[in-house]
Amino acid sequence: MEMREKSHCLVLFYPSQGHINPLLQFSKRLEHKGLKVTFITTRSVLKAMHGGGGGGGQSPSSFSSIALETISDGYDEGGASQAESIEAYLDRFREIGSQTLAELIEEISGSGHPADCLVYDSCMSWALDVAKRVGIAGAAFFTFSCAVTNIYSLVQNGLLKVPLNPGSEILLPGLPPLQPSDTPSFVYDSGSYPAFFKLILDQFSNLDKADWVLCNTFHELEQEAVDRMAKFWPLRTIGPTIPSMYLDKRHEDNNEYGLSLLKLNSDACMKWLNAKPKGSVAYMSFGSMAELEEEQMEELGLGLRRSKRYFLWVVRTSESVKLPKGFAEETSEKGLVVSWCPQLEVLAHEAVGCFVTHCGWNSTLEALSLGVPMVAVPQWADQSTNAKFIMDVWKIGLKAQADEKGIVRGEEIAHCVREILDGERGEEIRKNASKWKALAKNAVDEGGSSDKNIDEFIAKLVLS
Repeated sequence: MEMREKSHCLVLFYPSQGHINPLLQFSKRLEHKGLKVTFITTRSVLKAMHGGGGGGGQSPSSFSSIALETISDGYDEGGASQAESIEAYLDRFREIGSQTLAELIEEISGSGHPADCLVYDSCMSWALDVAKRVGIAGAAFFTFSCAVTNIYSLVQNGLLKVPLNPGSEILLPGLPPLQPSDTPSFVYDSGSYPAFFKLILDQFSNLDKADWVLCNTFHELEQEAVDRMAKFWPLRTIGPTIPSMYLDKRHEDNNEYGLSLLKLNSDACMKWLNAKPKGSVAYMSFGSMAELEEEQMEELGLGLRRSKRYFLWVVRTSESVKLPKGFAEETSEKGLVVSWCPQLEVLAHEAVGCFVTHCGWNSTLEALSLGVPMVAVPQWADQSTNAKFIMDVWKIGLKAQADEKGIVRGEEIAHCVREILDGERGEEIRKNASKWKALAKNAVDEGGSSDKNIDEFIAKLVLS
């Protein structure tokens, strides 16, 4: 019990669904190993938040005994949606966030259980400056792959020049040969999202001051990229950060992420899947942020229809107006269209034979950890790089090729889905998927590479 008295870890996440889940899962692992953990969110996210049940209001049970505190991003009523631009939001978040975080840490230090360490989402590099100013340890947490982190760091230090030379292959340390279009969109099309491009590069501005650099991946998955990064920073892989009951099953109460900014619709999905044969369903979802062109939505629908296979398609409410008219009704014999579903439960269901995905890093790790082959349809950010690894490095899926307009046509989607569910390549891909599933489980299980790294992190914290 002494350690519980001694070590207190604060965990601060960037207020977006894809960034919340990995840090919450990491927090749960720390807590299971005896640390006191306090989760820090913004007041605006707390307003929007509701736990896994699907109703309004956060369910405290999903946090077990993790305390929850808030800071301000300067827009307490509605977060980024209140700001006039993403630049304005990020600038104000840095200013007000730094101030309110420092105040919170001071307040906690007077509470009889002072903080020893701040784990912060790497997108908020200013949080490390706050930790150092108040005299506690700081750990950067990267929510994307080590390969992608490597690419960003090479751009930041000038070893990879942007804009890229369109026709030439890119050879980088710790990475396979890449085409320019295999790099993250912020690099390949560096003018497209200047605010995010700056945010991405800022992650490395003070990283040398971090006591730890934690990455949501596992050593076996990205050995070369991990080893290269570890030469420059105190890097530790601690992933995949997926609820324990889907991986090592050591923590029975950890069976969901427990924090969702979107409403869940689990009963309809699971009932529908239960009636389908093993490995027969294509599950399609593009995450919590992707906004697709209407033409692309039509082609995706066309692809599912042409594949003549069962499908479960998640279309967020805000995106549903882009669906072809009458699509859900016309395809109801083969498919089910829902506005959201519990993705882990769906991927773990034996009826699901492939996952048509935008290749966000969380979705990629979930499919890989549950042994589900993927059809990669990357959209932006780090997704093209993840798709490259899915197809050519880990060999656990196929990348659906876009045409000259950048649209992935229905025929291409149908071809990839059929190939994975019934084709020759599908067999090989399923074998590889099973191999990576076992390696992911081993990494977080007792004595695995990520588990050892988490133990080492805790041990150093206790000694400090």
